[in-house]
Amino acid sequence: MPHTPVPFKGPRRSTAAGIIGNVLEWYDFAIFAFLAPVIGARIFSSGDPVASLLQVFAVFAVGYLVRPLGGALFGHVGDRYGRRPALIGSVVLMAVSTTLLGLLPTHAAVGLWAPVFLVTVRLLQGLSVGGELIGSIVWLAELAPARRRGLFTSWATLSATAGMLLGSGVGTLLQATLSHSEIAAFGWRLPFLAGAVLGGVAFWLRRGLEESPAFIVARVAAVLDKHPVRAALRQQPWAIAHLCTLLPLFAGGFYMLFVWMPTYLGRLVVPPVENSLLMNTVAMAVLIALIPLGGLASDHLGRRRVLLATSVAFLLLAVPLFLLLNSGEPFLILGALLAAAVLMAFLQGTIPATMVELFPGHIRSSAAGLGYNLAVGVIGGTTPLLCTWLIERSGSMLAPAFYLMLLSAVSAVAASRLDRVGLMPRQR
Repeated sequence: MPHTPVPFKGPRRSTAAGIIGNVLEWYDFAIFAFLAPVIGARIFSSGDPVASLLQVFAVFAVGYLVRPLGGALFGHVGDRYGRRPALIGSVVLMAVSTTLLGLLPTHAAVGLWAPVFLVTVRLLQGLSVGGELIGSIVWLAELAPARRRGLFTSWATLSATAGMLLGSGVGTLLQATLSHSEIAAFGWRLPFLAGAVLGGVAFWLRRGLEESPAFIVARVAAVLDKHPVRAALRQQPWAIAHLCTLLPLFAGGFYMLFVWMPTYLGRLVVPPVENSLLMNTVAMAVLIALIPLGGLASDHLGRRRVLLATSVAFLLLAVPLFLLLNSGEPFLILGALLAAAVLMAFLQGTIPATMVELFPGHIRSSAAGLGYNLAVGVIGGTTPLLCTWLIERSGSMLAPAFYLMLLSAVSAVAASRLDRVGLMPRQR
């Protein structure tokens, strides 16, 4: 008898649908960051490479600054109408805006309208990302057994980092197969247009989902709030503020060490580091492999212990890491990136469960979305721009290390006080 394939449905489809949107969204953001020098030259008119780089990173930051609005929008949908429509809406918006980014006219074609169009598309992407990661984390958390929530929700950040890795890999492939002139002429558009295919797969997976059981229970019990964002601000202001102070290292540290780093090594370090994008890709692959270990560790050791240990480690190692990155020795540079990947994996694996456990289910999407997007929007999105500016103004290649120390110190203090906000990782 011929083998009958098992339909792709049930828990496997639910998990895949929950994480694939993150792959698309963070693939797009990674490609944008990795191709920032090329995009800056095509969209802006400045003849100064550093000025163009600062301009395009400013646009990169704009996409993040609008994320709190996206978090509020999709948080409202998730808490009021269901996790499923929020997941579908965010991924459709990202697929459309990613495609539009690949079709943008250049400054040579439309003049000042080119940066206007770029900012508009980035605003749409920011709205989408504001709802996507939190939506998937809440979805996975509500499917997970309480004692495995760290492991289950770590797949959300794993998939986001996988999107970054995919973007890094595509960027490396682009550089290997096309000349600089071909990339500048048309090659920079191809990764964004390819994202439309991933968006179609994500939509197909999500449109077949059933609603989260936890949301159904809340709806039957009639505990849903008509204005969940307002309810979150009224009922959980201190927990939202605490989440904002917990996330600076998670946000700024990641973007500094894995998104902005190819620009730092390839454009700002003198002499430029060869194969910097390839080394970044290797480090991100290690990061992805270890993220579930971070989630599992938080299930067994507690969220507070893992987050505090990781934050303190970054605080102590920030300057040594950047000294290695400036050494000019490829093996030392790769070693620094791998060390950062190991530490970041424990942070990335622990934060998702911590966020959802801070808030009750009926306002979870809204409250977590507000805290997360405020922190990541303000700190994560501005980190590439700020680090580039700090080096230009100070003349020191170690300036980003001191900023990393500041982020680590704030997160360490917030992690040390997690036991004071009612976090109960094994009971909720």
